[in-house]
Amino acid sequence: MTIFVGCNKELQICDYSPVHKLVAYGARNAIALWSPEQVHLGVLSTLKAHSSHVVAVKWLPESSFLVSTAEDHSVKVWKYTNRESGFDLVASLDAHSASVTSLAVSKNIFVTGGADGKIKVWAVSGQGEVVCVAETTIGPDFMPLSLAIEEIEPEKYVIFVGGSKPQFHVLSYTKTDSLQYQANLPGHEDWIKSIAVKNQGNGEFLVASGSQDRYIRLWKLCVNEAISKADNSNKLGLLMNKQHLFSIDSTTKCSVNFDAIIMGHDDWISSLVWHPTKTVLLSSSADTSIMLWEPDQGSGVWISSVRLGEMSIKGASTATGASGGFWSTLWIFNGNTETIITNGKTGSFRCWTGSSTPAFQYNQVPCLTGPMKEVTDVCWARSGKYLLATSLDQTTRLFAKWTKTNTWHEFSRPQIHGYDMICVKPITDSRFISGGDEKIMRSFDEPKAVASMLEKLCGIAPNDVNSMPESASLPVLGLSNKAEAETEVQQDSEDESETADNGALTANLSAKLLSELQAPPMEDILQRHTLWPEIEKLYGHGFEITTLDVSPDGKLIASACRSNVASHAVIRLFRTDSWLQITPSLAGHDLTITRLRFSPNGGYLVSVSRDRKYSLWKRHGDTYELVELREKAHSRIIWDVCWLPETEHGIFFVTGSRDRRVQVWRIGDNDKVESAGSLKFSSPVTALDCYKQTVDGVSLVAVGMENGEILICSVDNNGQAEIVQQFDKSTVPDDKVTRLSWNPTMHQDESLSLAVGSSDCSVRIYTVSTRR
Repeated sequence: MTIFVGCNKELQICDYSPVHKLVAYGARNAIALWSPEQVHLGVLSTLKAHSSHVVAVKWLPESSFLVSTAEDHSVKVWKYTNRESGFDLVASLDAHSASVTSLAVSKNIFVTGGADGKIKVWAVSGQGEVVCVAETTIGPDFMPLSLAIEEIEPEKYVIFVGGSKPQFHVLSYTKTDSLQYQANLPGHEDWIKSIAVKNQGNGEFLVASGSQDRYIRLWKLCVNEAISKADNSNKLGLLMNKQHLFSIDSTTKCSVNFDAIIMGHDDWISSLVWHPTKTVLLSSSADTSIMLWEPDQGSGVWISSVRLGEMSIKGASTATGASGGFWSTLWIFNGNTETIITNGKTGSFRCWTGSSTPAFQYNQVPCLTGPMKEVTDVCWARSGKYLLATSLDQTTRLFAKWTKTNTWHEFSRPQIHGYDMICVKPITDSRFISGGDEKIMRSFDEPKAVASMLEKLCGIAPNDVNSMPESASLPVLGLSNKAEAETEVQQDSEDESETADNGALTANLSAKLLSELQAPPMEDILQRHTLWPEIEKLYGHGFEITTLDVSPDGKLIASACRSNVASHAVIRLFRTDSWLQITPSLAGHDLTITRLRFSPNGGYLVSVSRDRKYSLWKRHGDTYELVELREKAHSRIIWDVCWLPETEHGIFFVTGSRDRRVQVWRIGDNDKVESAGSLKFSSPVTALDCYKQTVDGVSLVAVGMENGEILICSVDNNGQAEIVQQFDKSTVPDDKVTRLSWNPTMHQDESLSLAVGSSDCSVRIYTVSTRR
């Protein structure tokens, strides 16, 4: 199984376990796991227990326990067993009365902060039993957004708290005295979003706090004997810096004071990480940059030694509405190799690696990608060589198999739109049409640069590369991808000439970058250089597109839109050679058409709707005529429909509904439709698809449920259906299955590939064995 799922946009959303060499991250309501050492394998599995958006994920140090928090007010504690068995949920805690916004961990202890203003300390036993041992609040109208806990002496802890006010708070915890408020540190001018603590030894700790004021402040925490050293520091006196003294108990005294300020980022500070052995601080920011800071040996001033990421656009910041940047960042050390991983606004990860050599340099490498909102459609190319997927994150993505590792990756992002994407269908192997949450449909052609890359890395030979456009670009404030020529075209005006120059540069740069790739493209290349040019728009619908299909010969497009009245609940047909609409429209339904499908030979067209009807149309010349409009085909909304392979035993189609029933229909003599069989399920049916050929004399229908379950049913020559396979619940999506699509080709081992799109933001590709 292959899983593509994006990472939530949260500041503590991912963490790495050096013990198990696994990264865990929040993916909508689930937790996804992957190995940085085997990134080509993608997401290994997902953990499902939360009922709402996951906010924070942390591994307990040097253990097998994983802690996650979410907007459902809960904290989940998982225990990892092994790669085969996976994780066990050992504790489910109703931790807060609102979203759990922050999390910090130490050995056998973790701290949570919630939108209810409470801060709670939890103890974890070796068997996974979790008990709340202390709780407190900072003050009215304060919400903790960042936490850090440090064990300064055995079973004596200092807890740092940042949140929705500029002050930096210090608490202490012991088993005897519980939680004690110790200090309030002024300095920041905005909310504090990230905290990191470094143990420098000999009772000295360096604490970094990052704020929305774009500054990083360093604080020095001293314990017992180290306090006297700080008192004698000339630096402390010169800064006229207040030293905050407090006692944890009768034997442990502490002091904390401001040490330094770091300036360099252009937007909110999102994440801070200390180097484990050196005095080097990593920071990431909403300005889409990562910096490594270290003190100058002569002056002691903190300077940036490394900058990774992108240059921020002048004037663009979170305050002005920009939503880019980096969120949660990891710094992983494995022998002489360092890896920096961060997630961005598109749900994808960026990854840089470097080796501890004299000529140390970070190099960006491919990493995980995936949708970050509900996946609305998945559809294979006609050849089965690649998969297209649309999502409410306003993208259409192309996934293909990398021949070097025989693993699936995202190789192109043909469409990055200003509207949520709803549906997609290939017209040929190098052209597709898609519908977004708008009234028009858009058709796209594969550019030459992408075709050459797919041929080189995936073995997908293009049909006619010479007729393809060179590349595409998305104009500023535009919705249509514009085709770019390889060479400059003469223009009449200076402005047009400058535009042509920019287009030619984009085309040449895209072609150059993609031709040099030896591995799947990275996120910045996917965003800028793998777009497909838009060639046509199709108009006619009065409301937003809900579904479309392309005839088997690729000559006709059928589409429908949202509707509450019969006048808009029509099917519109378009020719692909002239892009003109065929009139009249096909009327019959009263409410929104949810799905429509051409039969395998194009002779029939069937549609299903919110009005609980199906309509069957038969082709006559260039149009279709209504032969059956079945009232109350189901008792609830009909979500999907698919055709069985045509055989000498007749023509069948299958409908699936919220009434939890799958119904098989047979088209008899004189196009009379009769019920042939049905199956009742425990959950509403939301998606259907049938493999294009019979297997061992039966048709294989994949059934997707509202609860995420997936089943395979066989339908015999008489239309009688039975369940033959149910997918393991640990491998299925965490939410409604929105679309199913069989790959049209069968593998050499007689297995099939099934693509699944889900409301849990994932695209999954399963291998289904046909051998019984």
